[in-house]
Amino acid sequence: MTLSLEQAKALSPGTILYHVLNRNADNTPQRWRVNGKPKTWKTRLDEVRVPVKHGLYQYGYVTQDDLDLVCLTEEEAIEARDTTIG
Repeated sequence: MTLSLEQAKALSPGTILYHVLNRNADNTPQRWRVNGKPKTWKTRLDEVRVPVKHGLYQYGYVTQDDLDLVCLTEEEAIEARDTTIG
């Protein structure tokens, strides 16, 4: 099950997210660590921006458009990939 909007808004720094499509060299899902507090807006309730870190130098954001690409557990990421790829 991929991340929902409510779950994304409730994430805390240090939480590990697993990417559905991106894989490591050993074919395990990439781990992304939540690097800060999720950004929300009062006027746009359906938007969220979660800062994440991967590896030593890669930083980015997970937005409401990318929530279907991340999961909270490694098993969910593997199952989601199997259903997306077929």
